[in-house]
Parts: sequence; structure tokens; C-alpha cells
Amino acid sequence: MSKEGMEKLQEEVKYLKTVKRQEAAKAIAEAREKGDLSENAEYHAAKEEQGYLEAKISEMEAKLANARIVDESKMDASKVGILSNVEVMNKKMNKKMTFTLVSEAEANLKEGKLSSLSPIGKALMGGVVGDVVKAHTPGGEMEFEILNISI
Repeated sequence: MSKEGMEKLQEEVKYLKTVKRQEAAKAIAEAREKGDLSENAEYHAAKEEQGYLEAKISEMEAKLANARIVDESKMDASKVGILSNVEVMNKKMNKKMTFTLVSEAEANLKEGKLSSLSPIGKALMGGVVGDVVKAHTPGGEMEFEILNISI
């Protein structure tokens, strides 16, 4: 994981633990005040939402506990790896695309951050400039030619 990705995840966990937990507790308290809990849909919905929140916090904390920060200065730009910036040519669409391969937790296609565990990410990993790789995606097989790799 990149240092930036780790910090972003830590900030999100902190926000969920401080702000969202308080909001969930307040919603439960307000629903509890409305009477009989056995027939109180608002109370049950608030409790369920609290459960989802706690599960999300646990999942994110597990990711943080198992994460390692990748030292970009020790990376090899001759082949595609985690945190590589990869320029490719989509052979089917004849269109150039640029991706940064990141951990699953940091993936955001709108920002061009592609998970190294996604079908396209897996196909690109280990590739070198000039390679044509095939990715088996839910939409069918795609071919990409690796044009450039940078850190």
C-alpha cells in the first residue's frame, strides 16, 4: 500500500469511530425513546446500521493491520508491479489508457487507480514494455499492449 493510501484509510477509520459511531448511537437512543422496541422498525433499522458500521470498521482495521507501505525508491520500473504507472493500448478499442496499480483498498477507477488483484491488474503484473497481455474480465477477454511503465 502507498503511504498516501495508508493515511487515507487511517483517517477514514478515525472518522467512522468518532463521528459515525456517535451518529449511530444517537439514532438508536432516539428510536428507543419512541416506545415498544419489539415493534419499533426505526430502532431495528438503527441497530442494523450500527452493525454494518462496526463490521466496516473491523474490516478496515484488519486491512491496516496487514498492510505494508511500499518504498517507491526501491521499485523496478522495468516491469509492472504495485504502484507502477502503466500506459497501455486497449487493442479492442484502439485507445490509450493509463493506470496506477494499487492495493485493493486504494483502488478507485475514477482516479485511474486499478487494483492489482483485478482481472486487468493481474494481467498487467510482471509485464514489460511491448508485452501484449490478455485480461479475462466479466465483459469478456480484453487485450492490452504495455506502452510505458513508470514509478
